[in-house]
Amino acid sequence: MVDLDAWDWEVDKRMIADLRQWKEQFEHIEEPCVSPDGEKIAAVVQSGEMEFSVCENGTVWESPFDKVWYLRYTPDGRLVGLVSDTGTWTVAVDGEAWEETYDFVWNTQFSEDGKNITVAAQSGMEYFAVTNGTPWENKFSFMTNLAISRDGNHSAASVQTISISEGDIWSFRKGCFSVAVDGEPWDTNFVNVWEMDISADGRHVAAEVRTTIYDFTIAVDGKTWPETFQAVWKPKFSPVTTSVTASVRKNGVWVLMRDGRQIWDRSFVQLWHHVYNADGTKIAAIVAPKYGRWTMALDGVPWSLTFGDLVTDAVISADGRRVGCVGKENGVYFIAVDGIRWNDTFDMAWKPVFSSDSAYVAAKVEKNGRYFLALNGKFLGHGFKSLWDPVFSPDGKKLLVRGIEDGPDKEQYHRKVIKVSDILG
Repeated sequence: MVDLDAWDWEVDKRMIADLRQWKEQFEHIEEPCVSPDGEKIAAVVQSGEMEFSVCENGTVWESPFDKVWYLRYTPDGRLVGLVSDTGTWTVAVDGEAWEETYDFVWNTQFSEDGKNITVAAQSGMEYFAVTNGTPWENKFSFMTNLAISRDGNHSAASVQTISISEGDIWSFRKGCFSVAVDGEPWDTNFVNVWEMDISADGRHVAAEVRTTIYDFTIAVDGKTWPETFQAVWKPKFSPVTTSVTASVRKNGVWVLMRDGRQIWDRSFVQLWHHVYNADGTKIAAIVAPKYGRWTMALDGVPWSLTFGDLVTDAVISADGRRVGCVGKENGVYFIAVDGIRWNDTFDMAWKPVFSSDSAYVAAKVEKNGRYFLALNGKFLGHGFKSLWDPVFSPDGKKLLVRGIEDGPDKEQYHRKVIKVSDILG
């Protein structure tokens, strides 16, 4: 994990970059991204005719490329982009490209500490994963649903292990897909393999699988649960054990199961996107208690508050006491926490963030074309042209705000640390 204590938590406001200068310097600037600690802002820029690079805090990468896309910061603050040079693709980290190149790369993923970087890659009509420039030894004719372990030392994906011709439905029905872990496929094949998860220790993999064209279940390390179902959603490992949970549809309703056994004592019209708290003792999920109404449930108990359009961005506090989400009703968005909807409505809202002690919850929201920060339902004083997700200090008493101003300081990116007490009064 990233050490938040090492960040600058002094209460102040600093201008990191003036993007008006960038617009004068470059022909084109794409959407910027900001480092987790707020100290850096970067964007893909067009530095010449058919020549692209990256500008970070006003400094341009030394080497230009044919194309740069999917620019992201690692959790430890390194800047990563997918780059093309003379028709081949690779990954550039802080301007330095990996030595090996590929026909294409995509789906960049980072370990929790940011030290390991993995991408999906394709060369010569073969697919594989690449971590820190080192590819899998085995290649496959098809690959999707790439996943990595928390430490980034292991990767897994759904792969095609048996080649079939177009229209060969009989071979397809027998099963041509499996899970490859660090490039090594399971011994068992399935009709389909979808999303997967890797255990906290990196030693086990669980995946959604289809055993026949009608039957679905969860497979762990190649072995399926005893029972098949009408449908399943993405499995998840407990954050502290190797037990696996997944929502499954049986007898026309959805239930939550652990290692093949139902753990919640009730069923729902729909149940998905379940999340654990830090020690794995609590589980929250998005559920539909009845058709067309959505809400959150904690350990199987749903809120009385429901939404008619959707519920998304489920989050649970580290101690498991509190649950939040984004809800939508009649075309407008809300933030809801612990079954209570904040008073204001929004044009858009993003995933809420809890402080370490669960006392506070903050969220980025959009209203009338401007972005705002809301804390416990109260707005920060002014809006922004662009705004990134808020970050609480380790003690939960301060908030890091990363935004591009939309006022007297228009087009300036500022890093600001505010006391929570100054916002709430």
